[in-house]
Amino acid sequence: MKELKKTIRNLVLACLIISLGFVLVTKVVAQGSLEHELETYLQVLEIVKSDYVEKKVDDQKLVYGSIRGMLQSLGDPYTRFVDPEAYKEMKIRLSGSYSGIGIYIGIKDHQLTVISPIEGTPAYKAKLKTGDKILTIDSKETEDMALEEAVSLIRGPKHSKVKLGVLRHGWKENRVFEIARESIEIKSVKTKKIDNDVYYIKLNTFENVSAAREFETSLRQAKEYKGLIVDLRNNGGGLLQNAIDIGSMFIDNGMIVQTVDRENQVEQIPSTGRVLWRKPTVVIINGASASASEILAGALKDNKVAKVLGTKSFGKACVQNVRRLSDGSAVLVTVAKYLTPSGEDINKKGVTPDIEVIIPTKEASSELALPETEDNDDLQLHEATKLLRSLIAKQNG
Repeated sequence: MKELKKTIRNLVLACLIISLGFVLVTKVVAQGSLEHELETYLQVLEIVKSDYVEKKVDDQKLVYGSIRGMLQSLGDPYTRFVDPEAYKEMKIRLSGSYSGIGIYIGIKDHQLTVISPIEGTPAYKAKLKTGDKILTIDSKETEDMALEEAVSLIRGPKHSKVKLGVLRHGWKENRVFEIARESIEIKSVKTKKIDNDVYYIKLNTFENVSAAREFETSLRQAKEYKGLIVDLRNNGGGLLQNAIDIGSMFIDNGMIVQTVDRENQVEQIPSTGRVLWRKPTVVIINGASASASEILAGALKDNKVAKVLGTKSFGKACVQNVRRLSDGSAVLVTVAKYLTPSGEDINKKGVTPDIEVIIPTKEASSELALPETEDNDDLQLHEATKLLRSLIAKQNG
């Protein structure tokens, strides 16, 4: 018991210092205050170990549960603890290839939420939607569940099935989606020619380490066209460096993003100046454009190298450090916030488009008699194309 108390005291103290980031007025006073607060925790721990009806209590679960509760009290869904297995799962994302159902998930209003299904994947075919609340995974409730734990539960062997209890806006009760897992290989970029003047690049993810390189290849293929549409809809984000590298392909001498830390120290991250495109550009975003997508959209908008069209983005703009712990687990700590080049704080707010275009509901679509073909039914893409043509005409005029 003494050894367990000592271990927990040290671990909790370390995690508190990392996550809460105390400003030490004097080292002695701060540590003394913290030690005093920990005494209450240790008293409860001793009561559980000595009095709880089940004698065999998993010490690791007690410690991990304590850490999760502590971090949850910060009110930041992205500062979180991940156990060793979940930490391994987290690192798999960088490969861009895994077995699962193909969705980006995040925490919105304290609830596990679908940011977006990835086109062509089992989740997309099962018709999961942006904004769906995932209440259960294989009957296990997701309330207070760490994001990486949820990802780990959703992933699994190819052809195995996972059951998601989903609540959608407008539904009175949740419904269960049973979805078979498949090998998911995310292609960062999808391209097409709209017409002889307009080229279209859909950027699906920033997670792949090759995303910027793939985007550059596509951008070079567009050089004969007069205008470009960059589609960031349903892009859940990924690596900051990809956003910096892609933004630098448009921004000659300007800032990509700013960060502000707990001491209000601002760091400005400039473009590398490696510009590959100077022609008219329209960027499309929606409520499922998150993280690095928002950084890129904000950079292109504020530097006035593109017009942004669509709906307000997701609002996930925080800088995180991953601190690996001795047992293979990790703490993800929010250490700063991203600001757009103009200084706008978009965390929990999102990027506001220059031109708002809301996708109508099915009822509204039928009233508008929109064609049913995939491209023609895309009102935002239609409006982006129209806007881009006007920008091309203005430039040539």
